[in-house]
Amino acid sequence: MDSEPRWNRDQAHQPDYPEHSGYAQAAESASYPAEDYYPEQSEQEAGKKDHRATAWEIIETILLALLIFLMVRGVVINFRVDGNSMEPTLSHSEMLVINRRAYTSFDLNSVLSALPGVTRQAEDRRYIFNPPQRGDIVVFTPPGSGSDPYIKRIIGLPGETVDIRDGSVWVNDMMLEENYVSSSTSWRGGNQSAIVIPEDEFFVLGDNRENSSDSRSFGTVPKDDIIGKSWVAYWPPGSIQVFPRPSYALE
Repeated sequence: MDSEPRWNRDQAHQPDYPEHSGYAQAAESASYPAEDYYPEQSEQEAGKKDHRATAWEIIETILLALLIFLMVRGVVINFRVDGNSMEPTLSHSEMLVINRRAYTSFDLNSVLSALPGVTRQAEDRRYIFNPPQRGDIVVFTPPGSGSDPYIKRIIGLPGETVDIRDGSVWVNDMMLEENYVSSSTSWRGGNQSAIVIPEDEFFVLGDNRENSSDSRSFGTVPKDDIIGKSWVAYWPPGSIQVFPRPSYALE
């Protein structure tokens, strides 16, 4: 007795398409992932994505570096000493870092007047750090000149009387002791007598008193003309130094 054919569940659900029919070809192709048919194209697409990602990373790095550069340049600049007017403290061709924000200030009353109900008062200028102080070495634009910036030391402050006699500088009739000066000081150029320093202006001198164009010839320097304060000398390597403010007996 012949046995009945065994029931095959897979065959029960398998449509019986002619071998060369479109349905058979569609069913056959549907059983394989599409990318198996185009491996080279998939690799090319992946490569393009990697290149795009790399390009964006490079662009982002450049933009970030540019932003950091601009931020740093907004705070510090480099400066090359030209000449020997600041010897022995600074020599010709030394490279310095100048802090442009050392004397940043703001009008307190202008800020307060922005509050509701506050009436604006007279200007009350405040410094975030410190105002220009005696002994600071500063870079500035010389008055009445379109030449390159100068570098000198602040000697007299607003409202003070500065005189030069007996080979020394006198401030408010008190002799200024300067251990960074190797020669005596005398009047040069225009001023030959004591002067009273105007408000928001400063009297500056080079440390090499016999070879310096400074406030003795061009007068006092307005605060707005000060570019920044010398922070550190970094070149040549043997000249690396910071610039602490000297102490004076009259203070």
